[in-house]
Amino acid sequence: MILPITQLGQPVLRGKASPVSKKTLRQMRPLIQAMIQTMHKARGVGIAAPQVGKSLRLFIVAPQPSVRYPHAPRMKPVAMINPRLIKHSRAMNTGWEGCLSIPGIRGQVPRYTKIHIQFTSETGDLRSAVLTGFVARIFQHEFDHINGRVFLDRVRNTRTLVTEREYRTRLQRKP
Repeated sequence: MILPITQLGQPVLRGKASPVSKKTLRQMRPLIQAMIQTMHKARGVGIAAPQVGKSLRLFIVAPQPSVRYPHAPRMKPVAMINPRLIKHSRAMNTGWEGCLSIPGIRGQVPRYTKIHIQFTSETGDLRSAVLTGFVARIFQHEFDHINGRVFLDRVRNTRTLVTEREYRTRLQRKP
């Protein structure tokens, strides 16, 4: 089932999402599947529950090369429930980001280059990982969503904002 994607301005995108209880964990499977389908249809590399109107601490990380992200690595979708950012590097990297909830705009966003995370899997297992590169960027972007932030809040220079069309033109010019 494809869900409607919440757009910037809708209050659910600016609120802190509620934790998923152990009791309701098993009920998340249909929502997770619908989020994955919605993300794939929109050609995203991640999607958070607030982006489909649900104020829950849940998101999907699933990079795949696409028109929007031609250099993305391939990774099976991973549902991250009640994720936590445990530790991060001092080093940061500034890179292009866009958002399914803010269509048509891209901006340069600084993110930590290496992060240590924990999350509950959809089977209820506690998992931890060290993420780097584009996958770390996706995690931080989606983590912002469950905390009521969007990538525009992190853009340091609004002069870096471009339209999606201009972004694609710039990608084509790169050697």
